[in-house]
Amino acid sequence: MRTLDEQETTIVFEKLFKFVGNNLKNIVDNPAYEGPASDPLPGRYCFRLQKNRVYYASESLVKRATNVSKEQLVSLGVQVGKFTHHGNFHLTIHALPLLAANAKHKVWLKPTSEMSFLYGNAVLKAHLGRITEDINAGDGIVVYSMSDVPLGFGIATKSTKDVRKSDPQTMVVIHQGDIGEYLRMEDEL
Repeated sequence: MRTLDEQETTIVFEKLFKFVGNNLKNIVDNPAYEGPASDPLPGRYCFRLQKNRVYYASESLVKRATNVSKEQLVSLGVQVGKFTHHGNFHLTIHALPLLAANAKHKVWLKPTSEMSFLYGNAVLKAHLGRITEDINAGDGIVVYSMSDVPLGFGIATKSTKDVRKSDPQTMVVIHQGDIGEYLRMEDEL
């Protein structure tokens, strides 16, 4: 387990910024109220790398985890994503609560189309119940059910204005991750 170097930090923050925008400051400056009760000041959260996976954990948890050897440590905090062999960074579904709490752009799916998204399919205009304003093509989108339950995330293919003018079979969000992965890929997670 180690801290991210400058290049890795830049890559992770750029990916997170795509989904949360200026709310990235809330993620970085989030106070952690765990650890010794005698400490009056809250701790902070930090990002750590363990076996090409990036974790978001409180500093007090990281300090306690240093007592565990690298080979024995399986996970630490919330897994945000992982680096590929080529150095690319991919968000994992474990980051959904973090993204949903700070999401900048959102879409809500009709109840009849939730299962299609949870099976790994893209979101079509016909599936949309609501969509936030000011979405541009290429922005990160958090996908919700109509009852405000976060279902997953993806990348916008069209701006909000273009979506309103397009036909019902137009792809609006490219699927990147959904909560159905917990069942479909439980051996890999």
